[in-house]
Amino acid sequence: MTHSVFGKRFLRGALSAIGIGLLSGCAAIGGQKAISDTFELSAAEVTNAQSVRRGSQILIVEPAALKALDSENIVIETSGLTIQYLSEAQWSDRLPRVVQQKLATAFDSSNKFAGIGLPGQGLAIDYQLITEIRAFGIVASSNQAKVTIAVKLLNDRTGNVIASQTFSSAANAGSSASNDYVRALDTAFTDVSEKMVVWVTTKI
Repeated sequence: MTHSVFGKRFLRGALSAIGIGLLSGCAAIGGQKAISDTFELSAAEVTNAQSVRRGSQILIVEPAALKALDSENIVIETSGLTIQYLSEAQWSDRLPRVVQQKLATAFDSSNKFAGIGLPGQGLAIDYQLITEIRAFGIVASSNQAKVTIAVKLLNDRTGNVIASQTFSSAANAGSSASNDYVRALDTAFTDVSEKMVVWVTTKI
């Protein structure tokens, strides 16, 4: 969508930032493309994790995802076989990258690990968290956010998979507003993240 400086059309109102991180919500002038509202996810604050083996360090690998989820677009499932993207809204980065960063922060918040690393940081690793984003969007028929992430916990020294699990969560959006959609996705993701951290600490 474009907005001419000579036209008679005006933008109405202003979008307010929400707690989960609406980063920008303005339209450009001078015939340029409107800037999408950019959203962030929250990192779970994990307070109920178990103690792990002393000195354990874990690597958070960037999650795998199908192409439909491997972008900055916010997914809406219009049916079991079709999707579309939320208009004029986006994540702050590619979704797998955002999820990776927020998972790392969630693990760090547990205060159970000697180190939380990302690839390329040079950390001596004991375990790897390998994840796959299987669902991360709004189901239009129920107006619910759905997040599903599959996890494998890998012993980095032996290459053996210690355990695997799939975590899912859903949250009602309340309305079809972008803010409500993202707030629901954030709620579901935070729930999945917390469960994941607690589960990992029971396996180490």
